[in-house]
Amino acid sequence: MTAHAEALRTAQIAAEAADEKQAEDIKIIDVSGRLAITDCFVIASADNERKVNAIVDGIEESLLNAGIKAKRREGNKDGRWVLLDYIDVIVHVQHSDEREFYGLDSLWKDCPTISLNPAEEADTAEEEGEADE
Repeated sequence: MTAHAEALRTAQIAAEAADEKQAEDIKIIDVSGRLAITDCFVIASADNERKVNAIVDGIEESLLNAGIKAKRREGNKDGRWVLLDYIDVIVHVQHSDEREFYGLDSLWKDCPTISLNPAEEADTAEEEGEADE
């Protein structure tokens, strides 16, 4: 089972917005095969609370511009771990210390990750296919 196209689009927009705000170690994880409640996690981090909040604001703004509104936002008081719930996509923006401590990446390590830039990945695969010929 893989994440459906709309969830992948939402996750890509969120990841690109996080990248624009200089988030660190951005990952999209396809959890659709393991969880019935969502398709993807987007995980990103920053080294201070102000940056965490700026990343969250950037993600929400980009998704709103795409017509996608969060159903729930939790944890934004302290700027240590903010969760944005888009139903099919859950975005976690964590302070680097929280990310290391809670280890969401390792908790879901057996789930496939999705490229942050699918067009670039397709170009690379195409070039590799040409090289094989």
